[in-house]
Amino acid sequence: MHGLGNDFVVLDALTRPLNLTPEQIRRIADRHYGVGCDQVLQVEPPRLPDTDFYYRIYNADGGEVEQCGNGARCFVRYVRDRGLTTRTEIRVGTRAGVIVPRVEDDGQVTVNMGVPEFEPARIPFDAGKQAPVYGLEVGGRSVDVSVLSVGNPHAVQVVADIERAPVAEQGPLIERHPRFPQRVNAGYMQIVSRRRILLRVHERGAGETLACGSGACAAVAAGVTRGLLDRRVTVATRGGDLGISWAGEGEPVMMTGPAVAVFEGEMEI
Repeated sequence: MHGLGNDFVVLDALTRPLNLTPEQIRRIADRHYGVGCDQVLQVEPPRLPDTDFYYRIYNADGGEVEQCGNGARCFVRYVRDRGLTTRTEIRVGTRAGVIVPRVEDDGQVTVNMGVPEFEPARIPFDAGKQAPVYGLEVGGRSVDVSVLSVGNPHAVQVVADIERAPVAEQGPLIERHPRFPQRVNAGYMQIVSRRRILLRVHERGAGETLACGSGACAAVAAGVTRGLLDRRVTVATRGGDLGISWAGEGEPVMMTGPAVAVFEGEMEI
């Protein structure tokens, strides 16, 4: 499946448990020797009484992560298309908490991505106190980043030209910067207007993807907090557009976009 080109292998672990090793995840995600994907998603039975399913996310490097916005949209389409639920809105447990994806009448999917977290210790991020912008030493120079979590950690910087942004060179350095003990997603945002931005994201454990749902939410929340954006923003990624809305501090971020099934198959593990 894919959400704006951010692609996934979705595995059904409802009827029997799957305990894949990082090596097996890397094999599945390999675009030459496996199926090929940015992330592997696993559908599991609920772990909490007020939820419908549990959702596990593995990056292409085999590491398990807390959240994936584009994957969440694919998740709800998957369970509905396979007849695992008849609801248009479901509650799904993740390592980051409960998310609430909803299939709209036009087939788009809206996901309540939860309340953004700006407190450094909870992101986690090594900083003395909370601030809208931090200076980060990267490759011998200082860059200004907004740091927050939308279920997973993000460092977002504003750039003048998205095509010239140093995503490939600088992204891996930010991802593994020592001030981020659990690594971080590095976002690059060009502001076109208060209601439209261009975005590229280097995702931890996956590299640059065609779209990053949680990265889009983080970019908009950072922009609103800094007074640069309105509360409803179209985020243009290389894979297509996402609609992001955020009412402000203490409120959840809402994300709307497509989810597409490409093919089904079987693989020997």
